[in-house]
Amino acid sequence: MATSGLKGILATVVTRGVTEARARIFGHVINQTGQRSAHKILRKKLIGEKVSQWYPHDIMKDDPLVMARKEQERLSRLEMLKRRGKGPPKKGQGKRASKRK
Repeated sequence: MATSGLKGILATVVTRGVTEARARIFGHVINQTGQRSAHKILRKKLIGEKVSQWYPHDIMKDDPLVMARKEQERLSRLEMLKRRGKGPPKKGQGKRASKRK
């Protein structure tokens, strides 16, 4: 009887040690009491002002000269496609509209 008791104690100690090692390796939190905790919520990505400070400022969106140049490039490319006959069709004259007729 004493050996089975000792075996049981050793088994629980080994199991607890393996569980703690696994938690340390993979970054898990051991919840021995089984109560609800906020750990799952706290693990999620932060959103808000603090996080936005980490990312660099995007000059493309704020500078009107950059945006105007991009728009001008887009319009010139569209004009070139239209001259070659490859531009977008007028409203109501696309592939789908021609299938209905």
